[in-house]
Amino acid sequence: MELFLESGYTSLNKKGEELCGDKVEQINCNGYTTLVLADGLGSGVKANILATLTSKILCTMVSNNIDMEECVSTVVQTLPVCKVRQVAYATFSVIHINEQGEGYLFEFDNPEAILIRNGKCTDFDRKEYNILGKKVYGTRLRLRAEDYIVLMSDGVIHAGIGMLLNFGWLRKDVMEHLDRNLKPGMSARGVACMLAGACNDLYLGKPGDDTTVAVLRVREKYPVRIMVGPPVEKDKDDFYVERFLSGEGKKIVCGGTSSQVVARYLGEKVNASFEFPDKDVPPIGYINGIDLTTEGVLTLRKLLELSEIYLSNSDLTPKRSNKKDGASLLANMLFEDATHVTFFVGQSINAAHQGLPIDITMKLKLVESISNNLKLMGKVVELNYD
Repeated sequence: MELFLESGYTSLNKKGEELCGDKVEQINCNGYTTLVLADGLGSGVKANILATLTSKILCTMVSNNIDMEECVSTVVQTLPVCKVRQVAYATFSVIHINEQGEGYLFEFDNPEAILIRNGKCTDFDRKEYNILGKKVYGTRLRLRAEDYIVLMSDGVIHAGIGMLLNFGWLRKDVMEHLDRNLKPGMSARGVACMLAGACNDLYLGKPGDDTTVAVLRVREKYPVRIMVGPPVEKDKDDFYVERFLSGEGKKIVCGGTSSQVVARYLGEKVNASFEFPDKDVPPIGYINGIDLTTEGVLTLRKLLELSEIYLSNSDLTPKRSNKKDGASLLANMLFEDATHVTFFVGQSINAAHQGLPIDITMKLKLVESISNNLKLMGKVVELNYD
């Protein structure tokens, strides 16, 4: 079984602050993913600078296989200590893990990370280390498919203090909330937004502290292949379609002409749906042997809009849509389900678009923008032009 590491995070800024005092940094290098969540003391510009510095130092050092003790020593000696409270200017959680789910986690003064296994929250087996007088907790990781690690800043367990709750949201309450609301197959970003959204509700939409949730999920590889438009040379249709269909994974066809070309190759018909779940998105179609068939440019334009919303740090809505229009179905498959996305982009000029403000350049730009956003989501993207 081939595993894939998926990550996602979101942050709430303390009310009245333009900058967040928490910072998440990630590096993927030599088969390892290094993920750091740092929380700068206080809020605003100073906290943001301290958290940024801490996360950059740790991520760079850890990804270069420098041991935990040296990494922590470097940060402790680099950052000042608050003279009044005698506490460090930044706290942090660090994950360093390979694609087999093996690696380590170490934490300094952030709320303890949570392991979700078999859909239920549990604690890590942590070991205490003393590094330059600081208590740092380390954990050896041996994760398996559908395990999640949830990292959080203390804004999560402070949520609701003096508002809806007297003493904030205790860590056990956070775990109970995750147990109740986690759905099978939920993406790392989906889990992060779900938990941050609950914190935002407890803060009544006015966070009293910077609040960040970062999630790493170990999951099985899930490839998706998507064909957009027929090739320039019509006599290569069969070769092009055969190559598209021959690879592993779910198959998506976008565009009326593409649908006809694929259906003809398969000896099937395109059956159009006459339902309009969204008036701005043309209806989908059905071809036996194809997982999803949609219209082309208008659906892709809507998909690009949805990808911008998905990536927005301020959007805490559920990441998996219940809508049945072509763009929403595409978004679920590409944003939530896929780990690897392979595009087959035909550059043939569509006769049906003659005289309309739609040209091949627009389609290519849409595909390029969508693929860039998929990369920002952590997907492995490949583009093939014909």
